[in-house]
Amino acid sequence: MSMFCFQCEQSANPGGCKVQGVCGKTAPVANKQDELTAALIGLARACDAKGATAAEYALLKQGLFMCVTNVNFDEERVQEFINRVEAARNAIDPSAADFDWEALWVGEEDIISLRSTLLLGMRGMAAYAWHAAVLSYNDPDVDAWFVKGLVEFAKDHSAEEWLGLLMEFGEVNLKCMALLDKANTESYGTPEPTKVSLTVQPGPFIVVTGHDLHDLKMLLEQSEGKGVDIYTHGEMLPCHAYPELKKYSHLKGNFGTAWQNQQNEFDNVPGAFLFTTNCLMPPRASYKSNVFTTDMVGFPDVAHVTAKEDGTKDFSAVIEKAIELGGYKEAQHFTGINGGHEVTTGFGHGTVLSIADKVIDAVKAGAIKHFFLVGGCDGAKVGRNYYTEFVKQTPKDTVVLTLACGKYRFNDLDLGEIGGIPRMLDMGQCNDSYSAIQVAVALAKAFDCDVNDLPLTLVLSWYEQKAVCVLLTLLALGIRNIYIGPTLPKFFSSNVLNILVEKFQLHPITTPEADMKAILGAN
Repeated sequence: MSMFCFQCEQSANPGGCKVQGVCGKTAPVANKQDELTAALIGLARACDAKGATAAEYALLKQGLFMCVTNVNFDEERVQEFINRVEAARNAIDPSAADFDWEALWVGEEDIISLRSTLLLGMRGMAAYAWHAAVLSYNDPDVDAWFVKGLVEFAKDHSAEEWLGLLMEFGEVNLKCMALLDKANTESYGTPEPTKVSLTVQPGPFIVVTGHDLHDLKMLLEQSEGKGVDIYTHGEMLPCHAYPELKKYSHLKGNFGTAWQNQQNEFDNVPGAFLFTTNCLMPPRASYKSNVFTTDMVGFPDVAHVTAKEDGTKDFSAVIEKAIELGGYKEAQHFTGINGGHEVTTGFGHGTVLSIADKVIDAVKAGAIKHFFLVGGCDGAKVGRNYYTEFVKQTPKDTVVLTLACGKYRFNDLDLGEIGGIPRMLDMGQCNDSYSAIQVAVALAKAFDCDVNDLPLTLVLSWYEQKAVCVLLTLLALGIRNIYIGPTLPKFFSSNVLNILVEKFQLHPITTPEADMKAILGAN
């Protein structure tokens, strides 16, 4: 059976994955996800005519989220969700399914490229919107755009009209990131700078990966007092900085590095694993029975924790598995990829803006000459050591802001301080790009200039659909001269890429040395 998927950075050459996904996704699953996307368009078309209910918005968000790279590999669960979406559509208007899905992928390469970019951006935004929704935070403008975007996706537009839709989407995604920031901080407090150990203590433990703070909070509550320690993994590292999460003494530290290393890092580990969002690599036999998925995540023959009608989840099976496995007999002193034994997180916009005067004074005094935002997704493809070397080469009078799992390439480096301000500031998860935007806007206001006139350069690592929606937001805000790599998305045609380069001064990365010279030579 054939398939076609080009939605992530690691897609096979020349144009995408056609037999099996490099991520491990099979052709039947890929084709089911296409079928699900078509069903979601049908539901959106039905809702467009009469208005959507909260339940229908939830289906759109969950369904798009299920199609993000490394979320769901389970054909049966995708089919079950298709059935739910089609039932909801048929209850409104069965004729809304009357459009030609295949025809959307035939025609001019540039139009297909632009159409694909919109869909993939919406998938990324859906993940953020769903994380906020489980905390009972919703935005009517964001919800409405899922209907609008899917309806427009199935229409014909000129290249100029597609670009207009992409910029409109980018503006809406900023609202979505603001919504999730509000949901997280109002639920768990403003992140605080926090040092996180990479050592795993003796005894039973659970490793939580993904992005979902709500799942972690429920697990912490249910495991408290049971002799089971909790460790974060990947994008869950910033959870240690939230006051309402770090107050649990059995939230001990961080296990491992970025998502693509998990098959090696989890191999034969005597602990349980909870996968809350994208980040699922096909589990090896040595630890597959220790893995539990939840929410939209799924893999065949892996235990799944389902939410009850009130949204709560029973993680007792995960806790019992950890107790059964027993954990390590002695402390395991792991390190980051550069040999560090601890990392620091918690520099969201609330913290950075609280010391804005100090930062501004350091800039005015010449102590801080430049800011680099080096962040984004990590991945397995060769070339991502660029980001390690780039950060190592940043001058001592510069500050490195970072976020998302790309930071594991360098977040255990000790870059020192500038006047008490750490030279490396971990701002959080990929959705915390909102924090970086807020800081940039505040600095621009303080210096009475445009964001593009600041001594600030964004150096981004791209992988999946959340990176797409963040990039579109940055472009919609008018931010220019972004460096991006290690390779560019295959869904960008050469003409579309040229438009982005010319219109937004988007720079594909070259070498750390050459890019550093180009950036600092211009300032």
